[in-house]
Amino acid sequence: MRFHVVTLGCDKNTVDSERYVAELTALGAQSTPDADEADLIVVNTCGFIDAAKEESLEAIIEATRFKSSGNCRMIAAVGCMVERHAGELRDSLPEVDVFLGTRETDRLISEVSSRGLFDDAPALVHPGVRLYTGDLPHVRYLKISEGCDHGCAFCAIPLMRGRHRSFAMDEVVREAQLLELQGAREINLVAQDLAHYGRDVRDGRGLPDLLSTLVAETGIPWFRLLYIYSAGLTPRMLDLMAREPRILRYLDIPMQHASDAVLERMRRPERQARQREKLRLIREAVPNVAIRSTVIVGFPGETEEDVQQLLDFLAEVRLDRVGVFTYSAQEGTRAFDLPDDVPDDVKRERLERVNEVQRLVTTEGYESELGRTVSAIVDRITADGRVQARTDGQADEIDGVTWLNRTAGIGPGDIVEVTLVAVVNDVDFEATLVRRLSERVAHVVTKPRVLPVMSTAGAFGR
Repeated sequence: MRFHVVTLGCDKNTVDSERYVAELTALGAQSTPDADEADLIVVNTCGFIDAAKEESLEAIIEATRFKSSGNCRMIAAVGCMVERHAGELRDSLPEVDVFLGTRETDRLISEVSSRGLFDDAPALVHPGVRLYTGDLPHVRYLKISEGCDHGCAFCAIPLMRGRHRSFAMDEVVREAQLLELQGAREINLVAQDLAHYGRDVRDGRGLPDLLSTLVAETGIPWFRLLYIYSAGLTPRMLDLMAREPRILRYLDIPMQHASDAVLERMRRPERQARQREKLRLIREAVPNVAIRSTVIVGFPGETEEDVQQLLDFLAEVRLDRVGVFTYSAQEGTRAFDLPDDVPDDVKRERLERVNEVQRLVTTEGYESELGRTVSAIVDRITADGRVQARTDGQADEIDGVTWLNRTAGIGPGDIVEVTLVAVVNDVDFEATLVRRLSERVAHVVTKPRVLPVMSTAGAFGR
């Protein structure tokens, strides 16, 4: 049996899809990059905003076409959008064989088996809890918790993923060790809020303890933190980032706005003055830290004055990069009943204004970096021999890249030291190679590694 997995949405969905691939492979199925060759197509959906739902719906509809034009015998739609809209999807898409929300994805294997798709072959030795099928095996994502306890008025994630629950530290470390054996050189820690790790377990261990353990029990050279509320950036956490070179000086802090009036209606935990003060403390504690954020424009009741406050704030605090989104009402959220009183064309215009201000801030920040020598990871060698890399301040797929001229002797996954020499297209760097650092990473594992050989359904909060 051949299968094809389509993954939409955030990096947390990427982690889930890798587990589906491992489970299916363990039972003798073969992954294929070509949907028209697949007996089974799994579409892992996103339901965060309307645009994501539309993309997920289009992917499901596209998959159904392979039932007539390809080999497809079964389609499974799984994930966040299914969790919220399974009933509507079943009514409108009878061609889809099974819909599994985020709380029932452990049923995927039994559903496939009940339809007789697995070949009559013995189960293989399980390759691990996750298998990678992309083109950058040295860049991996590690989900450390599931769900969210924040009560943001605009967000449906708690409705799709449930309340926050931390994964066991030993299991997270074991998974990181597995990823390392599969070639991981950069691990991106992901969660709805990394800072909440451990708070539900109440054993006194939190994110700094997890990071210290990951550093001690793996040889992975880069750990990057994605999506962490600033409240969790305690002096202990910042001190660890400042003194441990394998924890990158990079933070993805969701702020969502800078107008106190909008932040209050959004039910966000901080106000502009606190955001400004926190950024000051972070930069004092961790010099040269790269800070990324996200903001939403067009939230109900947002005025031109609110937007101007946001523009002034971004121009003042000079974040390295900012992702900007327009508000879309999500059924079941606290904001759903508020009048969506900002017209779509106004939302788009405000988005463009915020993007333009931040583009100038980012470009000026990049230009101020020229001449600095920084570490970078090599991602790929292009057909014409150029080296595409990323600095420690550039996260995979969202922050631009760094280009090196033809350089013999280095390849994907190598950690190098480069000097930044030019800004390209406002978002990328040109750099020259100083030296290769990969062979200089010395590491001693303080505890023996115990690796799993079989995953269990429902592991890691699924």
